[in-house]
Amino acid sequence: MTDTKILIIDDDSNVTEVLKSYFENEGYDVKVATDGMEGLNYFKIFSPDLVLLDVMLPKKDGWQVCREIREISSKPIIFVTAKNDAFDTVLGLELGADDFVTKPFDIKVLSARVKAVLRRCQASTRQSEEEVIKFENIEISLQKYELKLNNRSVDIPPKELELLYFLASNYNRVFTRDQLLDKVWGFDYLGDSRTVDVHVKRLREKLEGVSDKWILKTVWGVGYKFELLN
Repeated sequence: MTDTKILIIDDDSNVTEVLKSYFENEGYDVKVATDGMEGLNYFKIFSPDLVLLDVMLPKKDGWQVCREIREISSKPIIFVTAKNDAFDTVLGLELGADDFVTKPFDIKVLSARVKAVLRRCQASTRQSEEEVIKFENIEISLQKYELKLNNRSVDIPPKELELLYFLASNYNRVFTRDQLLDKVWGFDYLGDSRTVDVHVKRLREKLEGVSDKWILKTVWGVGYKFELLN
């Protein structure tokens, strides 16, 4: 048995029965909510370690549920949904989800993704980095999961902050998308390199105009770097 708790938010009873049964057999403590409002209430009461979240939900859709969870928590979220075009995947990642799985899914593949996300989250929690990276008008604390721009705290999803911290702590060094997936998301991440592009795009929106002493730069044909300018 494990102390790990999973919250499933989905209004399809066929899906929830399969997921609940499978993950309970894997040793997880599982709760099910059947609409967005109930899901948010369960999240606050149950305090899960991971959320499996559908998009098309009664009362509040999955997009809004994800937004509201991200306002109060960095616990991992995996969208499990029939919405499967690129726009939906990008939107889910931009809202702060850790992964995006489309229905119909292979339960063993989903389980592998759950375990991979939990391993990354637990490893990050165990990290003891206390250093605050500072450049002109920017401070990044991985321990506090805090970004300050011009001495003001800025809301930022956990993975965006981890990506920015990694690039800034290795300034002037270029990393490929695959290297960033390995270093930030973990070697067992099952997504694709678009994830990196989405997170860099969102970071640039936050960092625009903050300083002319550094830049989050695209090195065409290679990848990205945090470059210090003269």
